[in-house]
Amino acid sequence: MSDAFNPDEMILRFRERAEAVKRRGLPPIEGAERQMFLEAAKLDFQDFAMLGDASATLDDGILRLEIDLRPPSSN
Repeated sequence: MSDAFNPDEMILRFRERAEAVKRRGLPPIEGAERQMFLEAAKLDFQDFAMLGDASATLDDGILRLEIDLRPPSSN
């Protein structure tokens, strides 16, 4: 593993994970388990997409992620 941490590369990995969740197939499950899987996928996508949209800075060993959650008209 490289000694140099690149926050932009981390952000890119989260974008890729969000896309992977969208492409992920549904396993052969039914009933309550199916609904639980769908809900987990929805939350996974939301979390990965939010982190994928973050602006990252690394200052003096402190990683800061900034995510603007305001509606688009407020930015």
